[in-house]
Amino acid sequence: MSSIVFFNKPYGVLSQFTPEGKWRALNEFITVKDVYVAGRLDADSEGLLVLTDDGKLQAKIADPKHKLEKTYWAQVEGVPDEAALERLRAGIRLSDFTAKPAKVRMIEEPQGLWQRDPPIRFRAAIPTSWLEIRISEGKNRQVRRMTAAIGYPTLRLIRAAIGAATLDGLALGEWRQINGSYQDLQGRFND
Repeated sequence: MSSIVFFNKPYGVLSQFTPEGKWRALNEFITVKDVYVAGRLDADSEGLLVLTDDGKLQAKIADPKHKLEKTYWAQVEGVPDEAALERLRAGIRLSDFTAKPAKVRMIEEPQGLWQRDPPIRFRAAIPTSWLEIRISEGKNRQVRRMTAAIGYPTLRLIRAAIGAATLDGLALGEWRQINGSYQDLQGRFND
């Protein structure tokens, strides 16, 4: 029997059980033992984090060769035009690799979104907008680097889904544990 934990990770929490410097860690929230992160989130990113004790499932979630789509909500500085979004949809060259084509669309601020602590910087003269970005890679700070490359830096980044697994029903800082076979658990991630 495998175990899986869905966690709505707050800003400022590392994707590990040991705190470092100013950053908090998962041990403040999750009491389940012997589970490991499957696909990290930076301390300054929020949203769905998955932990499991099943190595096969961990690889399926984290390894880009499985092409499991991850959905992000990015609040960006400014309002991108269609030409900028097309650059992301076509695949964009970054300093060390070319990001594969992303599925990108403008969205309204997500319903029921929690306040970030600390809040993002506010500038009266510069509007912000929200993008939904779906990628099947997951390189270090990839979404932030992609939006910066088109001239719209990410101010806030939330992972909303990994495959079919979503944040639905998880308040900020909450976690839910599910037990089952590898096949049962794998089904939660297939679209």
